[in-house]
Amino acid sequence: MELFRGTAHSPSFFALNRAGVTGGGQELVDFCIPCNPYFPTPAMFAVMAVRLRDILTYYPSPAETITAELADVLGLQPQTMAMGNGSTELITWIDHLLVKESLAVPIPTFGRWTDQPMETGKRVDMFQLPEMSGFALDPNAFVNFVRSRGSRVAVICNPNNPDGGLLPRQALIGIMDALADLDLIVIDESFLEFADAEAYPSVVDEAVLRPNVIVLRSLGKNFGLHGVRFGYLVANPSLAVKIRSRLPKWNLNSFAEVIVFMLKRYRQEYVESLRMLSRDRQQMTTQLAGLPGMTVYPSQGNFVFVKLPAGTDGGWVRDQLLSQHGVLVRECGNKLGSSSQFMRLVVRSQPDVQRLLTGLSTVLYGTSFYAPQVSWEQQPSVPSGYAESSGYPGFASSPAPSLDYSFQQPPQLAAAPAAQEPQPMYAAAPALPGPQGVSGDLYGQASLATFAGAGAAGAAGAATGYVQQQPLAELSPAYVATPPVQPPLYQAPAALPQPQMVQVPQPQIPQREPAQQFQAGQLQPAQAPLMRMAPQPQSAQYQGAQAQTSQIPIVQAQDAQGQGAAAAYLRSRPEETTVDQIPVYGRREAGVPEPSPMDQTQAMTYDPAELKAAAAAPVVPLSETDDDPTGQTPALQRYPRPAAYLQDDSMA
Repeated sequence: MELFRGTAHSPSFFALNRAGVTGGGQELVDFCIPCNPYFPTPAMFAVMAVRLRDILTYYPSPAETITAELADVLGLQPQTMAMGNGSTELITWIDHLLVKESLAVPIPTFGRWTDQPMETGKRVDMFQLPEMSGFALDPNAFVNFVRSRGSRVAVICNPNNPDGGLLPRQALIGIMDALADLDLIVIDESFLEFADAEAYPSVVDEAVLRPNVIVLRSLGKNFGLHGVRFGYLVANPSLAVKIRSRLPKWNLNSFAEVIVFMLKRYRQEYVESLRMLSRDRQQMTTQLAGLPGMTVYPSQGNFVFVKLPAGTDGGWVRDQLLSQHGVLVRECGNKLGSSSQFMRLVVRSQPDVQRLLTGLSTVLYGTSFYAPQVSWEQQPSVPSGYAESSGYPGFASSPAPSLDYSFQQPPQLAAAPAAQEPQPMYAAAPALPGPQGVSGDLYGQASLATFAGAGAAGAAGAATGYVQQQPLAELSPAYVATPPVQPPLYQAPAALPQPQMVQVPQPQIPQREPAQQFQAGQLQPAQAPLMRMAPQPQSAQYQGAQAQTSQIPIVQAQDAQGQGAAAAYLRSRPEETTVDQIPVYGRREAGVPEPSPMDQTQAMTYDPAELKAAAAAPVVPLSETDDDPTGQTPALQRYPRPAAYLQDDSMA
């Protein structure tokens, strides 16, 4: 599959969904990402769901505040710590600030400890862990290797990823004493919370006292929240401040802050989840060892390192498990010091392990015989607070039950098949039905109503159960993304009725003559554009009113039958035209009262024939002396205005 090519890591869950990987119609089960499957508890998820709006809306507190709370939970001092946006961010800063020239690291191991220094031009001295000893690290051999190569920085992952090998605490202290002159020693304890070989295997207390030791811890793996990128380191205060001072002010998100401040209330649930996972690891290791030709290495992490039967290509097995059984595994062919014959399988509960065993047995041997089902009687009860469907055996009962193979007759099979050429991943198939609910929940059908602190979210999920919540569209499997064809909400008619157009008689506008060319400053009334003007052959009062107000008198056509102006436009033009509301201007004599508005206007009736005869006569512009002989009235801007709009008989 192309998503796995050319990368040092497996594709994300979201990338697989976008690519349409459906796992043969089943929801994917993740055996790839090493995460705690029992933490956070359903109650914690319910609390986070209630607070989701605030978490996504508001800024988180500064990193100092969150680090101080985490230090109080762990019993450490804040000045000895630095929190990062995932342990990978801290690895990057360690490389940039503290690794000067070379770094020694056992392989196979976490890829960033080899890739990051090489990306910045450092020399990486790789110490190969021997397969014949189960990839166990020999402290004396590693110290001699560092001395012989002259490395200035040493890195040890404890437990190691991907094999899960664990060095005892005293062996690590011996290595730190032997390499005390190095620039830096890094002990990566990202998976140490899952180890149960010692009561206290960490060397955090030693790192605080030594000037060249850093202990790196991960929170996403322990708390089952890889999506919340947060981790921390512990070192001598003088060394921790070199990293802490370079980190951004708000490099931690609000999800990380909420989780850190919830840890005190759910400390017991976290400890219980580690015990549950330790029990699952023992049972899963026993079951994997029962597959013919499978080599299983002892692990102290939350994963199991296995070697496939001889001649088997792990890449082909990975693709078959994903396409046919919906099981995602980590094939380690791209890890330095490993090969495609090795796989890292994350520890999960029994229902998921049975699906993995069935897939491996079918792909490797062509039968599911080597994956017998564990009966319900063989599984002890589940601890209180966790769903019954998780399949987890309790702690109060006897050790993990052994599986009885005697009730089946073994098939007559030859040796395990050799590696085959990769086959096409998908074949044409009809559309798959959508899921009835979200399966694969680690906590089963637990009702949200029983979650402590769930609040209103509990009542909403009490009827359907925790696992029946429908996923978001972008997170759901690809075969859900194609909804059934829905009929249109509205059916358009075949032909819409056309609106009835009402013909309204339009008045005939008098035609205007085209504008004549004229020169600026030489405009004459007879050459005015758009229309011709006619002088007012009436009294001097009318001429003064026209000059002072620049008002065009209102012309209204009167119909002989009295049917209004609209009807008059449809008939011939009347012979008489009345000019209404002509203001009367003039100087009032002293002591004469001011006339009323009605007295100040007069109605004038004239013959249009007289105006036609006078239209050709030249019009002399009025002057200020004609308008105001005394010169006492303020002068107004004057423009020649037509007394009436003229039209000939053809325009009627």
